[in-house]
Amino acid sequence: MNPPHISVLKQEVLETFENELITKNGGILIDCTLGFGGHSLALLEKYPKLKIIGIDQDNDAIALATKRLENFKNRFSIKYGKFSETLKTILSQEQNIVGILADIGVSSMQFDNKERGFSFESETLDMRMDKTKNFNAKDIINTYSLPELERIFKNFGEIREYKKLAHCIIELRKKEKITSAKMLSEFIARHFKHPKIHPATLAFQALRIEVNDELGELERLLQIFETHKMQNGARLCIISFHSLEDRIIKTYFKKWENPCICPQEAMLCKCGKNHQKGKNLYKKPLTAKAQEIQENPRSRSAKLRAFEFFS
Repeated sequence: MNPPHISVLKQEVLETFENELITKNGGILIDCTLGFGGHSLALLEKYPKLKIIGIDQDNDAIALATKRLENFKNRFSIKYGKFSETLKTILSQEQNIVGILADIGVSSMQFDNKERGFSFESETLDMRMDKTKNFNAKDIINTYSLPELERIFKNFGEIREYKKLAHCIIELRKKEKITSAKMLSEFIARHFKHPKIHPATLAFQALRIEVNDELGELERLLQIFETHKMQNGARLCIISFHSLEDRIIKTYFKKWENPCICPQEAMLCKCGKNHQKGKNLYKKPLTAKAQEIQENPRSRSAKLRAFEFFS
């Protein structure tokens, strides 16, 4: 089966989980964003004692991954749902969790399938990762008020001319309903320029984040570990694809490394300085090497951060 999606930083993921806890004892790893199962397949092949529970909210991905990983069905299972909610349930039911992986980018098979409405050439304007949900990108573009559009373009797209973009969209939809990603991307390209990327790239990023509540979902994932105690040596590995996500991950990891939880304004520490949750495995995020970028250009923006928990 030829994969419709190439998993990024696969070797770096394998090396991140290469510790004694996994290589000798096995245990359970949770792949929070299963996709086509590329990372899970590589991990199952390399670590014969490892079991994996995959999570995904895209039924198309689940069907393809199930077929791709059928040779490992004794060590692999899949659960449907949002990864933050499903992860919390799994952690409450399973004891020997040794690793958690989350690749939080849009998969190539979602992006390349024009019916999903993620790409600039799509005749639809959808962008839902979970197709059972009613809310999509067309709803946002055609119903959001001017302040709401400004908010998402500023906060989720980090677009310098966010006010102008929101105003232009309001004026366009007064004349006609915006019905496709192609129509929207061509409209943005006529009115805006960008020296390095397609002028609609950041606007589409903002819409996708809003449709799928991507930053909220990432926050909820990380908040689980604020209260849930992981076993000693268990590792959390997250791959992100833009600065908004990476900033959130970096902030949480830095917080978890800090042994002191006293308020910043406190003159003296009163907490005992014994609250460090673990250690950041990499001082700087791992990124794709030149060869991987050449083979898979979409890997160029990927950043991998990992954290090892203490008991």
